[in-house]
Amino acid sequence: MAETRRRLRSSTVVLGGMGVIAAALTSCGSEPDRRCVDRDSYTYEGYKVIADKNCTSGSSSSYGKSTRKKTGGSDAAWYYDADTDGGRADYGTFNRSDAVDRGGFGCSGSGSSGG
Repeated sequence: MAETRRRLRSSTVVLGGMGVIAAALTSCGSEPDRRCVDRDSYTYEGYKVIADKNCTSGSSSSYGKSTRKKTGGSDAAWYYDADTDGGRADYGTFNRSDAVDRGGFGCSGSGSSGG
């Protein structure tokens, strides 16, 4: 018996490949994953994650006046691309632009934001 194979046209392959690339690029936003943390709470487990309302909504780089806020004895700041476990965040960065560069195509390494 003769086996017949279906040949794909080059335009089908190109269009299919473009669809995969487009999906990969649009599946990640340009905003990195971030957590509001108390900078004064660091232990070997990481920084304590606190409510987002304690951090300002500014997205400039860290250590700036728009991202830090002193609230009730805590030094609140956005902490980007961190590993989180048990209300603690570690292995991230306070610099937003570093987080975007590390993620590749704007993708962050873990989870969704929240507090």
